[in-house]
Amino acid sequence: MLLKKLLVSVYLIFFIILYSFAQIKVACVGDSITFGFTILNHEEKSYPARLNRLLSEDWTVENFGVIGATMLKNGDIPYWKQKAFIDSKNFNPDVVIIMLGTNDTKPQNWKFKNEYIADYTVMINEFRALSSKPYIFICLPVPALTKIWGISDSIIREEIIPMIKLLGKKNNVPVIDLYQPLSNHKEWFTDKIHPNAAGTEEMAKLINSELLKKMKKINNRKK
Repeated sequence: MLLKKLLVSVYLIFFIILYSFAQIKVACVGDSITFGFTILNHEEKSYPARLNRLLSEDWTVENFGVIGATMLKNGDIPYWKQKAFIDSKNFNPDVVIIMLGTNDTKPQNWKFKNEYIADYTVMINEFRALSSKPYIFICLPVPALTKIWGISDSIIREEIIPMIKLLGKKNNVPVIDLYQPLSNHKEWFTDKIHPNAAGTEEMAKLINSELLKKMKKINNRKK
């Protein structure tokens, strides 16, 4: 009887491990917008959490957003120095979704704007070098509907977005547009910077759609 219970436990553990490896793991890398700042129960209502619910059981999505984070290594809160960056790589994701740039527009950070493309390219390459060979998506940041905390929508629109589009072309990485779809919906924002629950729902739908379009390529990378 004891041996039977032991065998059942071993088989159960085996299938749990097998199932976890079979899942497509998605790492959401970003700042407070990815984290879900200002949203009550952000663990359930951030865009990564909502994306996780939209996708099937074959997927698992983890939130690696960091409040205030910048893409710029010389920014005031560089994502590079955050534990979340290490954790996102240790997660061995099959898919990485990067959205960093909003905090880079602050004056103390954007003075290093000439380093933005280079730093972003290095991050893409670091994720590409993982043994899991993840499929990478980069996102145009959501609009900043007010000028607060030094964040500038004009810099997002006129400088950050063209740079990200250029990065997409140069690195053969698909770009997800989260800027335009949210631009005329102030009701989707808590403080005109951070999307509310309705806004994160829309973000998740947009990203979900792009993931499903690339399913064949994503699956090929798991082989």
